[in-house]
Amino acid sequence: MRSQTAEHLEVLVTEPARLYELLDDAEAMLRQVALPQQSAGILVTRHHPGRYTLALSAAVPFGETREQVLS
Repeated sequence: MRSQTAEHLEVLVTEPARLYELLDDAEAMLRQVALPQQSAGILVTRHHPGRYTLALSAAVPFGETREQVLS
């Protein structure tokens, strides 16, 4: 259950047991997009339990993934 563009994915988790699987899959998709550019890392944002966005971000070094939580 995701919406996506080439550089942005939204993960909606309805089954908590699948959280890490869904996040890992989304991260792998973005790594494939980032690889040719080698200019952005991945920023994972938790908006609330069950809703996450993953996006390529120039603020994150290429090859790294960072997390942030919005209150």
